[in-house]
Amino acid sequence: MEKLIKILKSLHPEIDYETCDSLIDDNIIDSFDIVTLISEINEEFDVAIPAEEIIPENFNSAQALWQLIERLLDE
Repeated sequence: MEKLIKILKSLHPEIDYETCDSLIDDNIIDSFDIVTLISEINEEFDVAIPAEEIIPENFNSAQALWQLIERLLDE
C-alpha cells in the first residue's frame, strides 16, 4: 500500500489518501490521472488492470485501488 500511496502522491501531493474516499466523485483525479495510475501500477506491481475494472468504484480511494491490485495479483 505504501508504494501505491507514493504513486498517488506524485499526482496530487496535497490529498490525504489515507482518509479520502471520493477521488473520482470529487473530481480529484481525472481520466488522465487514471491512465497514469494504470501505467504506474502496471510498472510497479506487474499487474495489468483490465478495461472492465476501470470503474469509479475501483478508483475512488487508495483502499479500493489497493484491493483491486491485490485481487488482480491473486488471479
